[in-house]
Amino acid sequence: MKIKALVLGAVAGLALAPAAFAERGSDGQVNIIYWQAPSILNPFLSGGTKDVEASSMIIEPLARYNEEGKIVPWLVEEVPTVENGGVSEDLTQITWKITPGITWSDGTPFTSEDVKFTYEYCTHPEGGCAQVTKFEGVESVETPDEHTVVVTFDEPKPFPYGPFVGGESPIIQAAQFADCLGAKAPECTEANFNPIGTGPFKVVEFRPNDVITMEANENFRDPAKPAFASVTFKGGGDATAAGRAVMETGEFDYAWNLQLAPEVLAQMEEGGKGVAVAGFGPLVERLMLNNTNPDPSLGPDERSVVRPHPFLSDPAVYRAMSMAIDRPLLVEIGYGKAGKVTCNWVPAPEVYAADIEGCETQDIEGAKALLDEAGITDTDGDGIREKDGVPLKVVYQTSTNAVRQDFQALIKQWWSEIGIETELRNINASVFFGGDPGSPDTFQKFYADVQMYANTFNGTDPQSYFGNGLCDKAPRPETQWQGENISRFCSEEYDALHRTLTQTADADKRAEIGQQLNRMMFERGGMIPLVHRGRLSAHSNTLGGVVLNVWDSELWNVADWYRKEGS
Repeated sequence: MKIKALVLGAVAGLALAPAAFAERGSDGQVNIIYWQAPSILNPFLSGGTKDVEASSMIIEPLARYNEEGKIVPWLVEEVPTVENGGVSEDLTQITWKITPGITWSDGTPFTSEDVKFTYEYCTHPEGGCAQVTKFEGVESVETPDEHTVVVTFDEPKPFPYGPFVGGESPIIQAAQFADCLGAKAPECTEANFNPIGTGPFKVVEFRPNDVITMEANENFRDPAKPAFASVTFKGGGDATAAGRAVMETGEFDYAWNLQLAPEVLAQMEEGGKGVAVAGFGPLVERLMLNNTNPDPSLGPDERSVVRPHPFLSDPAVYRAMSMAIDRPLLVEIGYGKAGKVTCNWVPAPEVYAADIEGCETQDIEGAKALLDEAGITDTDGDGIREKDGVPLKVVYQTSTNAVRQDFQALIKQWWSEIGIETELRNINASVFFGGDPGSPDTFQKFYADVQMYANTFNGTDPQSYFGNGLCDKAPRPETQWQGENISRFCSEEYDALHRTLTQTADADKRAEIGQQLNRMMFERGGMIPLVHRGRLSAHSNTLGGVVLNVWDSELWNVADWYRKEGS
């Protein structure tokens, strides 16, 4: 299935042909700003998009997704299929052929043993891996020779491209990470901050939550790339400052995730230094509902682990919370044309989106009636309803960002109208999305009742992403708080239905199952989707080669970037 991203505003330039580069490093310096600063360069220890994307300039997968969502070979000669013999007829095995001659940035050979080690690293029973769903169903990874990787699944796998495909599943060097398996993984600071890679750039200095300095990888497989000799990757600040730095002052060449009101963005473009680019992929701003108890009185190994939540486990409560929200207004004030109303966790590709009625209409009175019928009423006249004697008081947290704080203020007001008291918290994005197992403020820890953020997945098949709702994927102490089932949603029926998806080859049936999983996650209290967001970034007028990609890392083709002549 071919899904093209919708590009709003200026169209990103086409990738420049390799012959146009005079020599590696000839275009000097490029400056990138991510206002959510990277805190680690190992995507297996962080579910934060900022960390996945920053590391994608350094470490790479065997194959990735292009701007049309098609899988393309990256470190291999071709993408294995049944037709070319790379995928077995019974769909239980996929064989990758590594392109000969690829080396790590330290000059050592990139081999199949590195690929096998990456699998062992992420699936180690004593460790926690943020991307472990990519390896769901893998029985073994074998290496018949240094250029061959054979992945065997425990049953037929209609979509065998989870492991080692896309920016979320890159290869790490076995030699560098050899002593970092299991519980030791978070302790390997040098490897996690300065990974040796096959990508176009290598780390010179990494200052967590601040700046990454990189230089061209002299051992990169294409001798003419990258065009830039060095990179300053600045983190921190806010979306407004990042947008201005590209489109008004020209201080930076690329700014990611410009979560800004439409009128603010338009004013910035008038500065004449750069243009905004946007495309719709699967990115959704949502409210995650804690299915466990975040009570601070519980111990550190029980908080956000012990079930159930005192009142969010009641369907009347989370349905009323959703009904009270005016999604069209959120879209209007927050994103304009770069946003759409949704009640789907996975709204794209569109075939997976369920038809959920009533989502676009706010219904405060209906929400009140629903709570009344459930016996959840205000018994002491303080304006706050109680369930079994427990007041409906929620802590609602998110990352620090102007649009998100606007959303928080509105949603707090709407919830107060139906008898729910809300305490708002906002946390620095670099900390919130950082994945530090020692921090109480990460979105994985979820020491709150409700939290708001957005994330997405690589590619156009959401099987692995839907797998983030499986019971065993919840972050917990024994996984160093890694895992992508952030709400701790747990349903045997959901797990069984997802297993059916992994066994289903027919495209129409896969779409139908995806719609059911979407509906189940919403209707059973895993989350409250709000806005289907366009991925919105900006690049300077002098930066060529940028191809916005909503199906992989936005920095997927950074090796092709160059400085336009005459600029």
